[in-house]
Amino acid sequence: MAHKPIETADREEIRELQAERLRETVATAYENVPFYRDRLDEAGVAPADIESVADVTLLPQTTKEDFRDEYPDGLFAAEMDEIRRIHGSSGTTGKPKLVAYTESDLEVWGEVVARSLAAAGVEPGATVQNAYGYGLFTGGHGLEHGAEALGGTVIPMGGGNTDQQVQMMVDMESDVLACTPSYSLYFAEAAEEMGHDPRELPVETIIFGAEPCTDPMREEIEARLDVTGIDIYGLSEIVGPGVSIECHEAQEGLHIWEDRFFPEIVDPETGEPLGEGEEGELVLTTLSKEALPVLRYRTGDLTTLYYDECECGRTMVRMDNVTGRTDDLIIVRGVNLYPSQIEHTVLDIEGVAPHYRIDLYTKDNLDVMELTVEMAEDATKSQDELHEVVLDELDAVLAFTPDDLDIVPPGSIARSEVGKVQRVFDHR
Repeated sequence: MAHKPIETADREEIRELQAERLRETVATAYENVPFYRDRLDEAGVAPADIESVADVTLLPQTTKEDFRDEYPDGLFAAEMDEIRRIHGSSGTTGKPKLVAYTESDLEVWGEVVARSLAAAGVEPGATVQNAYGYGLFTGGHGLEHGAEALGGTVIPMGGGNTDQQVQMMVDMESDVLACTPSYSLYFAEAAEEMGHDPRELPVETIIFGAEPCTDPMREEIEARLDVTGIDIYGLSEIVGPGVSIECHEAQEGLHIWEDRFFPEIVDPETGEPLGEGEEGELVLTTLSKEALPVLRYRTGDLTTLYYDECECGRTMVRMDNVTGRTDDLIIVRGVNLYPSQIEHTVLDIEGVAPHYRIDLYTKDNLDVMELTVEMAEDATKSQDELHEVVLDELDAVLAFTPDDLDIVPPGSIARSEVGKVQRVFDHR
């Protein structure tokens, strides 16, 4: 059941609303953000030139480098006395990408996250245990804000303290767990070590995000905890969590709330728009942000858009699960690979756990890749047998084999209890 009528509106109605809001957004950016005024003037585009959503391609694209170059507030369209919240990207290097929210922006954020949770099957009155990080990171605050807007009860656990997380879930009978996909598996392992059967825990739904999640990993999460796993997507530069989410009815792509965020797919190399069904880089334009209107933001996430109506009845476009990031591309001796491709191939193999790491080195002036894969606890094959199976599968599916493959016992690869899991270690 849709949370807002616009979710099931006719496509023409959606387009008309998008066009109206796009015109307002471009005018706000031009009038209040010198960065955009200069970019639009350079492109020879005036706000009056934007008549329909088709005109979005006339607008300049925005990158993460622009956020950093304009640090701290060069992209803000509102004065500080109008701003009620400042957040920042979760990046670990360089300056954070700071983002701002007016009172209206916070209301919209709460509404899109509430809408997302409703699409995931979360009902008012549900107890949501929030294991996303707080602080500058948008994840924790965003999920909390939306769950409260939906009428749920929030347990703001934040990241880490896993034993306490498990005990709190048992004691408070949490219905929903919000966390990264890798942490949900760590959570299941910790619960088992504490003497609990993860499948008997009260949680029914896991809302996972902040990391790409392949279908094999989702299947592992759902099997280990006997839950429905729902992928949520968002990024600080646009709003935070709540840009899109899977519906629990179909779990076939993530509905983008395109009355608030206009999506495009472009060629990652040229920036030129691609057609429906073609994979490329997701570009997003905010349609109702006051403090920080963003025009054609290059997200770096690789995905595909589908406009056919979903079985849940929602007419809003769906994006495929993110298959990788443009800046995560691994090039080893001329071979282009994304970690998610390796993950999808390896985790489809019976007897392999959803934990792996990739190490990149330079030896004798050549790039070398070492892949470490963990055995599942219930693996029936030996390490040597799995070694052969993994190599054969990588060669068959990706036409690629690592320079060194190590199959390790269960629990050998370090887990991430706080923040995003690191899969690739580049020592070059």
